[in-house]
Amino acid sequence: MELSEIRYFLALAETLNFTKAAEQCHVSQPALTRAIRKMESELGGLLFSRERNFTHLTELGRLIEPHLAEVIARTGAVEQTAARFLKLEQAHLALGVMCTIAPLKFVSFLGRFRADNPGVEITLIEAVPDQLADRLIKGEIDLAIMARPDGFEAPLQAIELYPERFVIACSAGHRFAREAEVPMAALDGEFYLSRINCEFRDRLSELVNEQGIRLQRSYRSEREDWILTMVAAGLGVCFLPEFTATFPGVIGCSFVAPTVERQVSLVSVAGRRLSPPVQAFMNAVQNYSWPKRCS
Repeated sequence: MELSEIRYFLALAETLNFTKAAEQCHVSQPALTRAIRKMESELGGLLFSRERNFTHLTELGRLIEPHLAEVIARTGAVEQTAARFLKLEQAHLALGVMCTIAPLKFVSFLGRFRADNPGVEITLIEAVPDQLADRLIKGEIDLAIMARPDGFEAPLQAIELYPERFVIACSAGHRFAREAEVPMAALDGEFYLSRINCEFRDRLSELVNEQGIRLQRSYRSEREDWILTMVAAGLGVCFLPEFTATFPGVIGCSFVAPTVERQVSLVSVAGRRLSPPVQAFMNAVQNYSWPKRCS
């Protein structure tokens, strides 16, 4: 049965008058009568008893009335939820964030987005690039902020946000901290802290090996906060994205010969229809003035 037929039934159950029920539903009386007869045929029994000028619900009619009323109530709730979502009043967005992306440069943007779209709730989901790409394609997240040395293949598409250089991170008391620029060759013999989830780890390792630099690898961790704390404590140095190197006691030193840079992007699935909150987020990203350099 159709929702319109259920509404006709409930109107007639309330008024017990075909003419009034038809007027209430803004249909002709014959149309309402046909709808009720169709329902009776589908359910296999009479819903209303018609006795001259008196109409009342049958036992079957009384039995199904609360169930049909619940259907209409639930439909109304669904429609209200959808309306609020489309108006960005109670909308949700799942945003993947590469685990090596520092939040520092996103706080201002997120504050602006919330001010403009207070009804959108964003869930931040942290993972490495391959996991984020897989979840994007499967539709488990809406968008992702990440970077890859070799860019993104179809069906993924990227909106570039800002470039970010890699720096050599050291403690405030380290000899590098006094230098304006540090040649990569100066890393020879240094204790090195390895960031397991760094998406540029292989490329950086290749550069180190090409220059014959010998690093004393002392600690490895998936946790950026652990690496940063160990750097600040003087337990070693490491390569870090420049916006990540803003941590108490950590100095980010520019290095030369050569420089390494990544492009942080907002990634989505090409051709996928965008929900209102996702479209609002993408519009905000494209209209925001992203930082070009740390300093």
